[in-house]
Amino acid sequence: MAALMRGVHQLLIRRLRRDGDLDRRVLMIGATDSFGGLAGLMREHGGQGVTILGRCRPGGAPGQDDDVLGGVTEAPGLVRQLGADTVLVAADALTAEELRQLSWRLEPLGVNLLIAPDVAEVASHRTELVSVKGTPMVRIALGPSRVTMLLKAAIDRCLGLMLTVLAMAVLVPAMLAVKVTSPGAVFFRQTRVGEDGVPFTMLKLRTMYLDAEERLAQLVQQSDGNGVLFKMREDPRVTPVGRILRRFSIDELPQLWNVVRGDMSLVGPRPPLPREVAEYDDRAYHRLLAKPGLTGLWQVSGRSDLDWDESVRLDLRYVDNRSVRADLKILARTAGAVVGGRGAY
Repeated sequence: MAALMRGVHQLLIRRLRRDGDLDRRVLMIGATDSFGGLAGLMREHGGQGVTILGRCRPGGAPGQDDDVLGGVTEAPGLVRQLGADTVLVAADALTAEELRQLSWRLEPLGVNLLIAPDVAEVASHRTELVSVKGTPMVRIALGPSRVTMLLKAAIDRCLGLMLTVLAMAVLVPAMLAVKVTSPGAVFFRQTRVGEDGVPFTMLKLRTMYLDAEERLAQLVQQSDGNGVLFKMREDPRVTPVGRILRRFSIDELPQLWNVVRGDMSLVGPRPPLPREVAEYDDRAYHRLLAKPGLTGLWQVSGRSDLDWDESVRLDLRYVDNRSVRADLKILARTAGAVVGGRGAY
């Protein structure tokens, strides 16, 4: 079974926290790969009171696997024996009739019965439980609503303009430092790929020497990046002032103008280079369905320290689950990421 829906994972943890301060004893029913992601997430909260007691599966027997305690028919007895108060069933573990009979046997025990559907990376705001002739189904919204996109665009323009004005207090001294410490233009203009694959010119403060592009070919084999992105922790092309600007992401402040212009968003996927897009597969190309962002999940999760698969996964999660609330949370986390400097080089 594929990776379980992360949104459901989060809903489960919130439900457990709300109902009992995460003081839950959980018995799982399903195959091992049905619970890989969810079991890991719950174990992360183990210190807060979530205890995974073990697992039952159809035809299972004690000792068959390290965590298999028995078959499905033994689940009610195990609930009593182990003091479980939550039974979590993988969607593919039982037929509708088997699940119904299990619920009858669990009802006198007063436990919570939760079903984990087989979908991945879907935020809770996109899901709705509906009933079709007595059969519960999960409705999943596809893409952000028009209202969400209009509100996001308004926030980008208004807040972007305000931040541009406020950033001048930092930008002007930084511009002077770039100008007096190394020859060349203050701003670095570079073509990036935006929403729907449309190229645009992105602005940054120049942090490298003028021959940086010519020297790139000599340094490719020394990349500390993630396979597609080129990064070096000690890049010899970066000026001394540039290292300071990069450390605190000051070099990226001119991108606020790209946000005001509508080329970028305050929050979104990382803006890729054309040569990076040329190596995208169909899955990675899905990142281009949203405007690139000044910050994003990649920014607050490690930036250059992330491997390629993790970078793609974070960007796709953002693109699929875009919302104004998520943007505000990411913007709040960005300050800590910038001050901490994780992945900034």
